[in-house]
Amino acid sequence: MASEKQQAYHAESHFERLYSTAPREFAFRATCRDEWITWREAFRPRLRELLGLEAMETDLRGHRPEAQLLATAELDDHTRESWHLWVEPTVPLPFYVLRPKGREGPLPLVLTPHGHNQPHVYVGISRDEAEAKSIAEGERDIAVQAVREGYLAIAPTTRGFGKTRTEEDRLLDAVSSCRTQLLHGLLVGRTPIGERVWDISRLIDWAIASQNVDAGRIAITGNSGGGTTSLFAAACETRISVAVPSSYFCTFQGSIGSITHCACNYVPGILRLGEEYDVAGLIAPRAFCAIAGRDDPIFPIQHTRLAFERVHRVYEVAGAPDRCELYVGDGGHRYYKDGAWPFIRRHFDDRTSAS
Repeated sequence: MASEKQQAYHAESHFERLYSTAPREFAFRATCRDEWITWREAFRPRLRELLGLEAMETDLRGHRPEAQLLATAELDDHTRESWHLWVEPTVPLPFYVLRPKGREGPLPLVLTPHGHNQPHVYVGISRDEAEAKSIAEGERDIAVQAVREGYLAIAPTTRGFGKTRTEEDRLLDAVSSCRTQLLHGLLVGRTPIGERVWDISRLIDWAIASQNVDAGRIAITGNSGGGTTSLFAAACETRISVAVPSSYFCTFQGSIGSITHCACNYVPGILRLGEEYDVAGLIAPRAFCAIAGRDDPIFPIQHTRLAFERVHRVYEVAGAPDRCELYVGDGGHRYYKDGAWPFIRRHFDDRTSAS
């Protein structure tokens, strides 16, 4: 007769055991600079492969993205342009460019991927009272903040949102098509995170080629899902010199592995490579600041602090502990601009960072 222990099934305990016993091939164990370099040079290609970026490189070889300017708006202190960039032959990705008035190039570039809200929120456009409140209370006009710092800001539509939703989701006015994006992408070896990283890289290509930006000063910062894109893009894309993910950096096990999240967060097999702090460690020695809310219910602060201790160890071994910071805001799941712009400004002025 089966014991009571064998008969009982408890999902949370089962998943916790899965996470804690999965072998993590690239868990950071380096103790010197040479070991750190060997680790990152082996880990980054495997991460890119897992995200689907290597498959995209193969499938889209020969594609040359073209950009189209759609509209321009003159505002008090900056110009706001609406563009499309064909990041794939079938994907005209909408994005905004915000240009500061009275500043000559080459300008530092800040990319501001958004999370599970509308793309226009990041450029300060509110279409109803709820969006206006969200911008004001959560400091979510991040691209506007960037352009007012004197930077060229690019605010892309996150793939699966806005005009890149499915026709059905647009008719239903669903916030996103993340689940559909995930499931269809899996059939050909892609992930939503990988597609969003791809889009960031194509925007960097375009900006460097045509927008008179300072290629040595490129930052990325976004909140929540925008923080996800910020972290993974900086881990994979070494042209990004400063990464400031907000309301995302945590542990996989302590957040998306134990709390309900959007399907776009999940990368098959990621914990068999490493934890989130290992992924973030690929950004070293480039500047990294994780912004967190003390009371964020979906990215618990205790797991964020643990993750920061681990990623800071990578920076210590890389010889750059002063380029790795954690800023904890006195609130919940939102953006905290005081944690972002002083850090970005300081490290834009630091030309000693290397990829």
